[in-house]
Amino acid sequence: MKRKIVYLILLVLFLVAFSTEVEAQCAMCKAVLESNMQSGEDAKGKGINEGIIYIMFIPYIIMAVAGYFTYKHIKKINQAQA
Repeated sequence: MKRKIVYLILLVLFLVAFSTEVEAQCAMCKAVLESNMQSGEDAKGKGINEGIIYIMFIPYIIMAVAGYFTYKHIKKINQAQA
C-alpha cells in the first residue's frame, strides 16, 4: 500500500514539474477576448483562461474524493468479513 502512495506522489510531482501553460476557452469567451485584445485590453484574457481551467478541475477533484472514500469503505467491509 505504501508503494502505491509513493508512486502516486512521484507521478503527481512529475506531472507538476513538466506541466505546460494551458489555454482553454469556449467559442464565446474567445470571441470576446479577441475583440478586447484588438482594443488593447490584454489582462482580461489571462484571468478568463485561469478561471476556465480552475472550473474544469473541480469535477475531477470531487470524483477523486468520492473514489477515495468508496475505496476506504470497501476496504473496511472486506476487513470485517475476514
